[in-house]
Amino acid sequence: MTAPTPLANQTAPARTPPAGPPAFANDHRIRWYRSPIDKDVLTELMRRNDLRGWTQTLCHLGLFFATGALAYYVFRGINGDTWPWAVPLLVLALFVHGTIGPFMGLIAVHELQHRTVFKSRALNDFFERVYAFISWSDHIWYQQSHAIHHQATCHARHDGEVRLPIKFSFRRPRVWLALVAWNPQATWQRLKVVWRHARGEVRGDWYEHVLPASDVALRRRHRAWARVLLGGHALIAAAFALSGHWFLIVVYTFGTFYCGWLGFLCGVPQHYGLNSDIPDFRMNTRTFTCSWLPAFYYWNMQYHLEHHMYPAVPFYNLPKLRRAILHDLPPAPHGLWATWREMLALKRKFLADPNFRYVPKVPTRAAR
Repeated sequence: MTAPTPLANQTAPARTPPAGPPAFANDHRIRWYRSPIDKDVLTELMRRNDLRGWTQTLCHLGLFFATGALAYYVFRGINGDTWPWAVPLLVLALFVHGTIGPFMGLIAVHELQHRTVFKSRALNDFFERVYAFISWSDHIWYQQSHAIHHQATCHARHDGEVRLPIKFSFRRPRVWLALVAWNPQATWQRLKVVWRHARGEVRGDWYEHVLPASDVALRRRHRAWARVLLGGHALIAAAFALSGHWFLIVVYTFGTFYCGWLGFLCGVPQHYGLNSDIPDFRMNTRTFTCSWLPAFYYWNMQYHLEHHMYPAVPFYNLPKLRRAILHDLPPAPHGLWATWREMLALKRKFLADPNFRYVPKVPTRAAR
């Protein structure tokens, strides 16, 4: 595999996307640089393991339902006036339950869509739909979008899933509300989007690009899934209410709509502060390392650079993949605290100098 052109010799792309609506192109034939790895080692790393897949999936789903059951149990104690001290415990239970919520959506769906969790495509497809239903996720759109994202990562003319530069702010109260509690406005907007999709209405340049009106069959599947979400959740919520267990609507129907703090902290670092239009994943994708619990929640997507280089490697083998190509990768911060300290330092530099550009330190050709 040929070495990439040294970054210093490349023309720095503008950090600000061109004005006006993006005109996405389909000719994404990009010669990506990938860190060299022995073919036999890569073949072994790409081997899928059903035991690892079942363990992750059942424990992940089990944690969601167990914490939800705990929250409901505590609520029943409060409702029966037997646990006067249980209100703080209910808040804590809902917080723990809600924390896993963001990972039930496009994180779990993402890996299952790569068809690497289980050996069987049918199992991957089944659990993809289970997770997508629980989390109200638009997995039909995401299938189309994410395939392009991998082929043309952070290339402005092709990738509408990740548009650089990524911006975030902690100054607005409703941002904090959504991160640590619940933002009803965001929930309402999300439900409105599902309702529009159920009517066959698709808005947005990227949505229309990956779900073109000319593909009638794809649009029909997309509309049908939105109707499954609305109808299915409405029936389940009605069953909860009519049986006298209305609080289960809070726990399960909308259980992925609150406490998004950990999902935000894990997800934003993927491409933040990095570079567009360079055919080297080391320049546009970030890896950080962390302890086992956030790694479990996050399906090992903290190894995001390695995942982009070799997306056929299952999430449970990504730590081994990193060790195999470590000599060719930029250093990775350990832990969310170190990762965000690095990112916030970059944010301050971007604000101070709009022309500042962050270049990750990668080994030189001579060092390899």
